[in-house]
Amino acid sequence: MGVAYAATTTSIEEAPLAADRPVAGLADELVDHRFKALPPDAEGLTVGALAAERRSLFTGGFTTPVLALSAESVEHNLALLEAYARRHGLAFAPHGKTSMSPQLFDRQLERGAWGITAAVPHQARVYRAYGIRRIFLANELVDAAALRWLAGELDADPEFRFICYVDSVRGVELMDEALRAAGASRPLDVVVELGAGEGARTGVRTEAECVAVADAVAATGTLRLVGVAGYEGEVPDASGERVREWLRRLVALAVELDRAGRFTETAAEGIVISAGGSAWFDAVADVFADIPDLSAPVLKLLRSGAYVSHDDGHYRHLTPFNRVPEEGALQPAFRLWAQVVSRPCAEQAFLNAGKRDAAYDLDLPQAQVVRSGRDGTVRPATGITVSGLSDQHTWLRTEPDAELEVGDWVGMGLSHPCTSFDKWQLIPLVAADGTVTDYIRTFF
Repeated sequence: MGVAYAATTTSIEEAPLAADRPVAGLADELVDHRFKALPPDAEGLTVGALAAERRSLFTGGFTTPVLALSAESVEHNLALLEAYARRHGLAFAPHGKTSMSPQLFDRQLERGAWGITAAVPHQARVYRAYGIRRIFLANELVDAAALRWLAGELDADPEFRFICYVDSVRGVELMDEALRAAGASRPLDVVVELGAGEGARTGVRTEAECVAVADAVAATGTLRLVGVAGYEGEVPDASGERVREWLRRLVALAVELDRAGRFTETAAEGIVISAGGSAWFDAVADVFADIPDLSAPVLKLLRSGAYVSHDDGHYRHLTPFNRVPEEGALQPAFRLWAQVVSRPCAEQAFLNAGKRDAAYDLDLPQAQVVRSGRDGTVRPATGITVSGLSDQHTWLRTEPDAELEVGDWVGMGLSHPCTSFDKWQLIPLVAADGTVTDYIRTFF
């Protein structure tokens, strides 16, 4: 991919999936026109057969634009968060909405994840299709059709664990009504969501209202209160102290509900206290380290998800590892390669990638390297800046002496993993020397 990354002890391509695991079937999918950038001469091959050819991203027939994911960086990031969670005594349910990739979920579970977090019912259905046994839905679920499906999943699989938010009495009533109508035989585990403050996103705004929601849960026969949760990334005017203050409120709410006997029927894993996006998990680790003893063991559940690919923009600036460098550093894993298709003047050039290919909701892509269309040599993208995106073009502003011509490939770093993954259904996983070792399937 034009840059070297630190080696890890086990790379993704060195850890083959067992044939009886659901994700193994992804290798049998046929390569065809549905998948952007894949070599036209690979039409009709299976994904597994194409991966076995270990083609070069640059000379193996791939068309531009093409999004590449660094095998070394992904593995580094997976190992880093595994070690971080273990070191701080945290369970980990990374948010799957980032990648929606069962292959990456598998790697996260192999790296010690307790389960995978979802946001909406469709995501949970994808997880179940690929054998995920523990799902944390970070939303209140009031869709009767989804609850009917969920009741069937819980009844059919005694080992399936599902937890979701409740944040209103009305929501509890709707959930209870739908589950009773579905004839659910197992109670649905729920956690009260504490809002991050006035004007924040979802969640109960006051502790008194949280108690009222807990009362409503207790009055049903279909729901079981197992803890509390929330999202500290929505704290207004977030700072380290403001975030920690809210996290202490979350812990205090758990203590209050426990003293009131609200968790007498928690599952074997104990009382759930959950938080943690990708910007403040250091604060979560600090505050959760001081959770007092409760009437049952506490499952301290972190949910950060963007770490798996990290980025070259938004999360590069926000990551807690900037504040605690002694804990390690994440590596950006995405690089979007596009080709110069027009060089109308010395100050301007255009690439054949655009909004359909690159995330742009938080920051524009960053030109990082240029691969010569003449001889394949790679050089820094000196004097080259991305100034805008059209649907299918990247606008480049170039200094008069910038070395760039039609036919060159430009490698760009991206910002915001969630909206990078969701533009590509099959993403080449690429080693540092440019060899494509696998293909990452997404389901958005």
